Amino acid sequence: MLQCTAYTEIPKIDALVALTVMEGGPEQPPDALGLSDDFLLCELGEHDEHTEHAAQLWTADAPAVQDLWLFWTGTGTHRTYKFAELPPCPASILRKSVKRGQACLFYVGHPAAHSWRVADPLGQLLDEQARRAVRPMFSDDQDDAP
Repeated sequence: MLQCTAYTEIPKIDALVALTVMEGGPEQPPDALGLSDDFLLCELGEHDEHTEHAAQLWTADAPAVQDLWLFWTGTGTHRTYKFAELPPCPASILRKSVKRGQACLFYVGHPAAHSWRVADPLGQLLDEQARRAVRPMFSDDQDDAP
């Protein structure tokens, strides 16, 4: 399943308030939010227009008891936001090629597929481009110097 492509500008003042009042939240909410983060991408798999978009805003220290999620619906001036402190999804999967399991990165009760089934095509493309750029730096096939 492909990742939802919806994104939203972070309502920074509301996000700072949510981080400040969050039980077990960060000591320095402005640092946790990151001043360079202006937008969030919906992390869920593709979904219908009746399902809220969701992006994790902050994760409590491990083991996380509650994570802060930003939910939104609508677009433009009709966009509405809400923040929710939710426990992480308890699901995990054990893959044959991996010695350890992979936990779902979403919140408990999320719609549709778990995070390990959601593919981010843009992220995969960027990863592959980075690998191609770095591979020659570590290649053993260097030209012999004269």
